[in-house]
Amino acid sequence: MSTIRRAAVLGSPIAHSLSPVLHRAAYAELGLTGWSYDRFEIDEAALPAFVQGLDSTWAGLSLTMPLKRAIIPLLDAVSETASSVEAVNTVVLTQDGRRVGDNTDIPGMVAALRERGVEKTDSAAVLGAGATASSALAALSEICTGPVTAYVRSRERGDEMRGWGERLGVDVRIADWADAEQALRAPLVIATTPAGATDVLAGAVPDAPGTLFDVLYEPWPSGLAATWSARSGAVVGGLDLLVHQAVLQVEQMTGHAPAPLAAMRRAGEEALAAR
Repeated sequence: MSTIRRAAVLGSPIAHSLSPVLHRAAYAELGLTGWSYDRFEIDEAALPAFVQGLDSTWAGLSLTMPLKRAIIPLLDAVSETASSVEAVNTVVLTQDGRRVGDNTDIPGMVAALRERGVEKTDSAAVLGAGATASSALAALSEICTGPVTAYVRSRERGDEMRGWGERLGVDVRIADWADAEQALRAPLVIATTPAGATDVLAGAVPDAPGTLFDVLYEPWPSGLAATWSARSGAVVGGLDLLVHQAVLQVEQMTGHAPAPLAAMRRAGEEALAAR
């Protein structure tokens, strides 16, 4: 299939993004020889002009920080999933010229957990309160039947998480970050914090931990994930999330399903190993 089609990931900073590696691996596996996938350093100020300049060769965009919310006013339609957390990480450009936004982070999280055998949990803990934490709450709304305790550093962040919980139908309880060691006793812990933030918790991992979903993929493993694995706990990593959300993006942008999960994961692992 040699039709020229373009896609790209936008964000700032963007040089570290693994998205080109994953999407290009999918195109190669699917035989989409006319497809290209690039990365562009774009901030919020530059985003409107970039989107306005897209021509009919463009099939889609991936959005990373700080653009997941900034893209929304530039779209013709936004999926219910993306609206639920006011964050779009995927834009599909339709044949009739419409720009349709979606969020594949949320179903990507659910798929990554299910791949490791986590179908349901009766409670969970979330470390952090940023944009990824709201996506985590949306994912937990599908698989968690009980309360979710969010460990946060400020009252304002706590109020935000409680608000997201009310919006998403999740029973969110707020705890202070100083007590974050208690989170590690939950059957499912989702760490959404930046690199290094949970290292101080590694020494508190219990002897028989449940499942840790650490959204980091570089550096990997995090100190917390390494200790968790050493104590025979199940670990889902950021690369798992990245691959699963990219699989959904490839399927939406190309119309080819299923996307080649194994080939995309292998490409991501090789790229990280080479860094």
